[in-house]
Amino acid sequence: MYLPILLIFSLLFSSSIALVQDFCVADLGSLDTPAGYPCKKPAGVSVKDFVYSGLAVAGNTTNIIKAAVTPAFVSQFPGLNGLGISIARLDLAPGGVIPMHTHPGASEVLVVIQGTICAGFISSSANKVYFKTLNKGDIMVFPQGLLHFQLNSGGIPALAFVSFSSPNPGLQILDFALFANDLPTELVTATTFLDPAVVKKLKGVLGGTG
Repeated sequence: MYLPILLIFSLLFSSSIALVQDFCVADLGSLDTPAGYPCKKPAGVSVKDFVYSGLAVAGNTTNIIKAAVTPAFVSQFPGLNGLGISIARLDLAPGGVIPMHTHPGASEVLVVIQGTICAGFISSSANKVYFKTLNKGDIMVFPQGLLHFQLNSGGIPALAFVSFSSPNPGLQILDFALFANDLPTELVTATTFLDPAVVKKLKGVLGGTG
């Protein structure tokens, strides 16, 4: 009987400590943990920890996916530590794509600043697809952990900004998870039903072996 009561008071005490601490700027010299980085000592905190200018410049889209993601996550922007938010810039050349991917640690909100982007996600329960062509000013949300994509479906470069419900949302791109490593071709074939020749071709394109 007393243990649950003690636990409740312990949680309330912990919450009160969290509420009176204004911020916890990441000490990037320490190891990241599931709870985030340890706090930098207050004497070492400056306004620079709360300002980041890295999203002002377009990313380099001269690559296989014709796209670039410029992150402002906790490792670039230490003031985000413990606040449950982050942001990134998304540049897509015509035909550029962010392939099917997931963010295991966060939901995502995308706002289109320039161009036209076809974006969508797939539900985990019924594999139902939700996609729409987005124009300037449109916003779309992608629930945490679900496969989703963004494709420049217009004839001009597209620009969007995406925000996340975590300072470190994580990223796993499906194509790279399957074909950019040393997972043997026979295992990829057996688990995806793809022809071995197709698997080997994709491994060659994405730098995989096996």
